Formats: sequence, structure tokens, C-alpha cells
Amino acid sequence: MTPPPARAFTLLGIETSCDETAAAVVERDADGKGTILSDIVLSQIEEHAAFGGVVPEIAARAHVEALDGVVRAALKDAGKDLGNLDGVAVTAGPGLIGGLLVGVMTARAVAAARGLPLLPLNHLEGHALTATLTDALAFPYLLLLVSGGHTQLVAVEGVGHYRRLGTTVDDALGEAFDKTAKLLRLPYPGGPNVERAAGSGDAHRFALPRPLKGAPSCDFSFSGLKTALRIEAEAHAPLSDDDVADLAASFQAAAVEVVEDRTRAALERFLDAVGSEPTALVVAGGVAANESIRARLTALCDKAGIRFVAPPPRLCTDNAAMIAWAGAERLAAGLAPDADLPARARWPLDEAAAPLVGAGLKGAKA
Repeated sequence: MTPPPARAFTLLGIETSCDETAAAVVERDADGKGTILSDIVLSQIEEHAAFGGVVPEIAARAHVEALDGVVRAALKDAGKDLGNLDGVAVTAGPGLIGGLLVGVMTARAVAAARGLPLLPLNHLEGHALTATLTDALAFPYLLLLVSGGHTQLVAVEGVGHYRRLGTTVDDALGEAFDKTAKLLRLPYPGGPNVERAAGSGDAHRFALPRPLKGAPSCDFSFSGLKTALRIEAEAHAPLSDDDVADLAASFQAAAVEVVEDRTRAALERFLDAVGSEPTALVVAGGVAANESIRARLTALCDKAGIRFVAPPPRLCTDNAAMIAWAGAERLAAGLAPDADLPARARWPLDEAAAPLVGAGLKGAKA
């Protein structure tokens, strides 16, 4: 599709894929510069803390109760009303289907009431394009997406053009952090608390594996690392505070080493896969807030002579600003998605790639 003439777009974004109820208003000017006019995120940490993880039914109910107020707050903070908008962008997947349905139905109602374009978007595309909002980054670049549900290395070649170079063959890194926290009886959310405990631990005490390190592919695996951690924890039960800190530190050290190795492999493959060198390595997703991962990737990029871009932590975790921005980028490129796209729990970012769902090493989670 031929891009329309350059113009400004102001979009409302809605994000309800997991346990954050979020709405934002973002403006993209005719020159492609983005401005976040408002960014409201209502966390559900307290609702899920007692269970050690997100309960889908509780999350969906909380979205129903909060979303209308969050949207009103986003519009008020932006100084806009619905008549000032050029469209409504909403996360339609992947994620928890109950929460996604709440967001999609709300966005559909808002768009229909004011005759606005509706843009159902892939949550992962929001993460993939955040660096073009925060850093005006040029394509192509390598994206490391590390979150509770995804661990991928993706070549971002342009708006709507994504090539997967590597993915997890079992568990996502964020899930591994959360399950480590639960095993060590650390509070929810798991990732930040494992990182905090690791800060006072001995990372060399427990010899944990580095799955797929040195493998010819760019894929990840964290299931075996979790199992090794559990075996060590059971062997030293009951765990003292020092045991917990040392186990957390040993787990984090292994995970960070794997992430560095897999990312290095993707950087080495990028030119052959895409046909040009990456402009940067971008890290996104909730686990991207981990300081040890950021430090190791910064050193990797310094050595390789490649720019390292890490958006502010609040834009690495789930938020609606990235969804509004992705919608604006698609409108500007003339790539508006089908307004009738349904909510879906699974939705690969690189839809042209061969499906990995099925039996064998790369099963349904891949």
C-alpha cells in the first residue's frame, strides 16, 4: 500500500493483555516525531500477589472495573477529547484472552461511537517499535524481547516487517524469573525480587547450566536451568537467607550469560539474514529492566561497536503508549490493520515465518 501524504496523527492506545490496565494518548507529527501526551498504567500487583502470579480471571475482572476510568484519565491528562483523535489503537493479542476481550470491546465501542478508525494491534509490535518513539531509531535493528511470555530475537526491518532470528524453545525468561522467585519463596512480582536477592548473593556458589550456550542457532532454553535450580534448592532445604541469595545470584548469572551468548549469535547472523548491518541492539519487555542484563548487553555492544538502546523502564513493561505509537506508525505508513481482527491469545509477530506450533523440540510455546 502506498503511504498517505505526510500528516500528524493523534491516537488513543489501550493495553489490557496481562495485569496492567493502561491507556495513553500519543501524537506523531508530520515529520515522524512522537510525543507522549499521557500515559496511565494501573497495576494489579496487589490483586495477584497472594497467588504468586497472574490469575487470568482476576485480571479480566479488574480490567472491566478500571478501564473506563483509565481511558478518561488518559484523555484528561492529554488535554484531549474523543473529537481530537485520529484513531483508537488496542492490543488484540497475544495475551490473556479475557483481558484482551475487555480492551478490544472497549476500543471498538469508543471507535464506533465517534466514527474513528479502529486499529487492533499485536502487543509485540508495540515493543518492537518503542525505540523509534524514544530514540528516533532508524531501521533495521535487532530487537531482544524479554518478558514474562516471550523471549525472542527479532530483526525489525520496518513497520510491519519483522524477521524472527531466535526464540525460546520452552519457557520465557520472565517466566523463569517468576518461577525462581516462587521456588525461593520471594514476593511477587518475581523478577525484581530475584534481582534484589541476587545483589547480596554469591553467583559462583552453585554451578547451574547455561542451556544452548554456544549452539549454532539463536534460540533460548530456560526449562533445564529452572530444573537445576530446583534440585539445588531441594538439596539444601530448609533454605537460609544466604542460601536464597546465593541461589538467586547463581540463577541470574546463568540467565544473563545465556542472554549475552544468544544475542551475540544473532548479531553475527544479522547481516546474512537481513542484508545490512543493524543500526542498534534494542532491548524491550519487562525483563529488560534487569540491570545485570542491561550492563552485560551494553558491554557486548561496546565491544561490537554497535549502539545499545534501552527505552525507559516504564516503556519496557506493558503500557499503552507503545500501542498508540505503533498504531500511528501504521497509519503513517498506510498499513492500518483490519478493524475486524479478533482478540487472540497467540499471535506471532513474524506472521510470514513457518509455524512452530506442534510436537518436538519447538513446541506450542515457541
